[in-house]
Order: sequence, then C-alpha cells, then structure tokens
Amino acid sequence: MSSPSHSALLREKLASLPDKPGCYLLRDRKGTIIYVGKAVSLRRRVQGYFRPATLRDAPPKLRSMINSVADLEVITVRNETAALLTESALIKQYRPRFNIVLRDDKRYLALRTDPHDPVPRLTTCRILRDDNALYFGPFPSAAVVRSVLDFTEKRYGLRKCKPILPDAETYRHCINDIIRFCSAPCVGRISPEEYRLRFEEACAFLRGERLGVIEEIKAQMQSAADAHDFERAAALRDTWIALREMVKRRVRVVATPQMHAADALAGLGELQRLIGLPAVPDLIECFDISNLFGTYSVASLVAAVYGLPDRRLYRRFRIRTVEGADDPRSMAEVIRRRYSRQRDESKPLPGLILIDGGVTQLRAARAELAALGLGTVPSVGLAKEMEEIVLDDGRPPLLLPRDSDALRVLIRLRDEAHRFAIDYHRRLRNRLIRESALDEIPGIGPAKKTALLKRFGSVYRLARASLAELESVPGIDRTLAAAILRAVTPRDV
Repeated sequence: MSSPSHSALLREKLASLPDKPGCYLLRDRKGTIIYVGKAVSLRRRVQGYFRPATLRDAPPKLRSMINSVADLEVITVRNETAALLTESALIKQYRPRFNIVLRDDKRYLALRTDPHDPVPRLTTCRILRDDNALYFGPFPSAAVVRSVLDFTEKRYGLRKCKPILPDAETYRHCINDIIRFCSAPCVGRISPEEYRLRFEEACAFLRGERLGVIEEIKAQMQSAADAHDFERAAALRDTWIALREMVKRRVRVVATPQMHAADALAGLGELQRLIGLPAVPDLIECFDISNLFGTYSVASLVAAVYGLPDRRLYRRFRIRTVEGADDPRSMAEVIRRRYSRQRDESKPLPGLILIDGGVTQLRAARAELAALGLGTVPSVGLAKEMEEIVLDDGRPPLLLPRDSDALRVLIRLRDEAHRFAIDYHRRLRNRLIRESALDEIPGIGPAKKTALLKRFGSVYRLARASLAELESVPGIDRTLAAAILRAVTPRDV
C-alpha cells in the first residue's frame, strides 16, 4: 500500500486505522505536524493517500506532502460534524504548512442568530461562541450556507440590515423589502409579534423541523421543468440540493441507550461475580481525560448509583501538574486529588473505580491509590478498541458479550464520562474565543472597542458590568449595551 520509502511503523499504523470518523495528523521526520485532515472513515481516507495510483498520479504538491510523511496520529469522534470542528481547531492551533499550501486552512461557515435581539436576523460566521446565540452548522460548503441563508431570508421575510434596532431612518437607505422580500418591521409593515413568529418558523426550518418546505421546492422544480422553464428549474434545483445538504449535515445528538433499573442491578451483580468484588458496587466512579493533543487538559468524574448515572455526583478537574498529552500522569493527578480529599474528610469510597483506558492508565491510578493507603478499593479499566474490562492483577482482560448487562453498565458510564469531559474541554476553548466577541457586534468599531476595553480592562470584566455602567461609555446607548452583554456573557459562568 505505502511506498517502500515509508517506515515499517507507518505501514503498521496505516494497516490498523479504524473505520470511524475523525481527524488525522501527518508528521514529518522531525515530528512536526505538516497536515491535518478529517474523514468520515479514517481508514479509507488516509490509506488512500498511500496507494500506488495516488503516489503516481496525484498533483505535485500532494505527492510532496505524502513523501514527507514519517508518522501519523488519529483522533476518533462520534460523527462528521465533530470531525469538522476538531479539524478546524487543530489547523488553527498547529498551522500545518501543507494545509496552507493545499488551501485547506479555514474555518467553516455557519449561520448565527441572536433570539434576544429586538428584531433578530441571520448572519454567517466562522466561530461558534458560547454567547447565548443560536448556531446552525457549520457546513463544509460555503455555497450551501449562503444558498440556505438567501432562501430562508426570502421565505420568511427576515431582515438583512445590520442595525440592532432598525427604524424609519434605517428604511430610508434600504430597498430590501422590494428586492429581497423583507417584511419591513422597521416601518410597521408587520407587527413585532408577527415578525417574531416568522423568525421562530425560520429557526424551526433550519433545525430540520419543516421538511415539507424542502419537498415544496422539489415540486416547484419539477413544475418549472414540465413547463420548459429550465432556467428557473435549474435555480430551484440548486436551492433544493443546498437545503437537502443542510438537513443531512445538521447536528444530531447521539444518545446512549437507556437502561432500566432492574437491568442495571443485574449488571452490578454480574460485575461482582466476574471481577470478584467483595460486595455489589452500589457506587461506581468513572474517570476520563480529555485534551486536544496536549492543550487544555481536563478530566471528568461521573458516578453511577445502583448502576444508573447520578449527575449530582459529577465533578470536573483542570489538570495542573502535567504538560502535554500524558494521560497516565494526568489520571494519576486526578486520582490523587479526588481520593486524598475523600480519605482526609472520611467520606464514603466507591465500590468500584472505572478508568477510561487500558492497563497503563489503570496502573497509574492504582499506584496513586496505593500511595494514599487505599489500595484495597477495587479498580478496573475499560479499553476502547474491544470494550475489554482490564484487570491489573495478573488475570487476562474480560471480553464480555455486547448484550451483557455488566458491560452495558460500564459502557454507559464511560460514555457519560467522555461526554462530560469533552463538554468541559469545549467550554474552556470557547472562553478564549470570547476575547474577540466585540468584533462581531454591529455598531462596535475600533474606537468604541478601545473605549470599552480601556474602561473595563478585559472582556471578562466587561461581561460582569451592568447596563448602566456600559451606558456611561461614550457612544454606547441602552440597545447597544444590551447587545454587548449578550455577546460577551457566557452561558455557564
């Protein structure tokens, strides 16, 4: 598959690539990341680079990149949308030279709207912030985003003008009610209540809840073709394809299957028997480490009581003593911090500790427990590849049937720990992104931005200011002050 010039280690990694969505990082002989990409199937996409036909017929820049690859890493995610977002973050962090050479260094477009605005409108954006706004996307095709935006504005009569609160003066310089089907709420063509209903219908359409609209476009396309109005039929066809693509790629929440209490209790009994626990583990605590190749390392703790997750017991941790992507040392730090406090405060200990990972992470955790004098607390790992229960006592890993209640208890808890850690990790990244939030508020130019930051010192302090304090800044009225607070105030402070 790969060229003879590529190392045996690289060929081995290529052969073991997972058939899952995710991102791949290609490194040169110095270990420098030279390209970041995403794929629905990591196996098909990455192996495709190293096939003889690609090495022979690909454009020179692509062949140059392939011949420079000495190693690779992959990160698997749940779906293509998650892969897209992760790819964008990695490119912005590492600035790989072949992403620039191959013109792939970009953030993908999304649609954004702030439902708290007096007269909401839709805009395009390339950064998804934690700012109380609604986002639809992102989508790999900018053409899809712009087609969907144009259709939605016309279909629902949404305004396109930039002022936060448009009025008659705004209308003097606007003809969108003539050329873009704007409903003109600024001059009272429709009431604020009717405009709000149109806006809510538009959001429902963008969420994929009005699929009949897309079928209407298809029927209109067919009618235009039957009437030999091929120009209109072609335009409707392009719109229909864009809308269908939007619905196909909209974010879907992947939920872990529910588990009944009786099945969970049966699973706990099975765990006690298979692992040899001294008692049924009424309380299980599970740990997961999350980082984006060494940045913003965090950990999550989730707990199950009688086999079912209990959110009241969840905890988050920022990794303090470990730099880089070192999961075993990060796991050791979290175990030490968690159970030294539990021990010192004489709090109940879990009947089982579950570590998301293989034997290396498990041994790091068990070493810390032993150092704390808690070596008798049972602990196991759950390896991702085969969903094996890893034991560090000389016994081989346990590979249970997929329908085993014991395995389902552990997988459900592990997936919840992973979700909780990823959510925290995303929040930390979004807080950094908020630093540029002022740039996208209509009416805030360089002078007003400078005045705001000079007065409050940082976006962090600005987010905690009152409306009256913001209005005291020259050029900031109440409407603009409210828009600023919505843009810079996080959902979860």
